[in-house]
Amino acid sequence: MEEYVRDPCPWRIVDDCGGAFTMGAIGGGIFQAIKGFRNSPVGVNHRLRGSLTAIKTRAPQLGGSFAVWGGLFSMIDCSMVQVRGKEDPWNSITSGALTGAILASRNGPVAMVGSAAMGGILLALIEGAGILLTRFASTQFPNGPQFSDDASQLSPSPFGDYRQYQ
Repeated sequence: MEEYVRDPCPWRIVDDCGGAFTMGAIGGGIFQAIKGFRNSPVGVNHRLRGSLTAIKTRAPQLGGSFAVWGGLFSMIDCSMVQVRGKEDPWNSITSGALTGAILASRNGPVAMVGSAAMGGILLALIEGAGILLTRFASTQFPNGPQFSDDASQLSPSPFGDYRQYQ
């Protein structure tokens, strides 16, 4: 199964870390804006100020947490690719489980097992959905696009005959 073309591993880690930070900061900003608005005193100025304060206080922290998760996941994924010598869904599932376990390691072995199970299950669902989506899309176009090298099938150009430039 050929996945879309990705950056090589050292750059993939930086790319995934930055993408995770951006996703966490934007999503956290939206969530904190609503939360700050709802928890502020009545009045438009108070609510807008409370919303902005919540965004400035909490969104960068959420973005950082997402970046740590994304960076650790990518490092483990790249290590799995290097060790196993192939890139498949099992690498992502294992990386999700190990990332969950490592990030929960301060809370003890029971929390590590629970987080590893959740990380593995979550990534298995994501990978499974991706595989099903790819299979569904491939059944829509069973033969793929048909291209021909025959120049007679080309539409005429408004700029003249293309053969004069060959």
